[in-house]
Amino acid sequence: MKQNKLAPLRPVFLLFVILTALFVSTKTLLTRWNVDQDVLIVGNMVLIIVTLVSYLLLYRGLQSVNPHAFVRAMYLSFIVKFFIIVLAAALYILIAKSKVNKPGLIICLFLYLVYTFIEVSVLTKLMKQKKNA
Repeated sequence: MKQNKLAPLRPVFLLFVILTALFVSTKTLLTRWNVDQDVLIVGNMVLIIVTLVSYLLLYRGLQSVNPHAFVRAMYLSFIVKFFIIVLAAALYILIAKSKVNKPGLIICLFLYLVYTFIEVSVLTKLMKQKKNA
């Protein structure tokens, strides 16, 4: 039976749902801490999309019999992730101008690290399952 290639990402989807519910349900607390709820929700959506794109690139590279394909996929994944996140942050900063919510951006940076950690953990498990990896 062939496994769905997105099945290992269940922890990422679970994290996304929990964080979104948390951000929606704690609006008053976030406002008290001067954190913009919209920045966190949009940042969370950008991060899950970037994580999915990155994972799919790496998964495809991992499935290849050519060991160089995974290395190329890793570099491509990093570049795509980097540029999408920089573009999203730059757009937000240009749109918000002087009303940039720095605490929200810092929380999104922390979330980026969490998503990346989970993605690397999932890929490491997949590499251990693959023969000759």
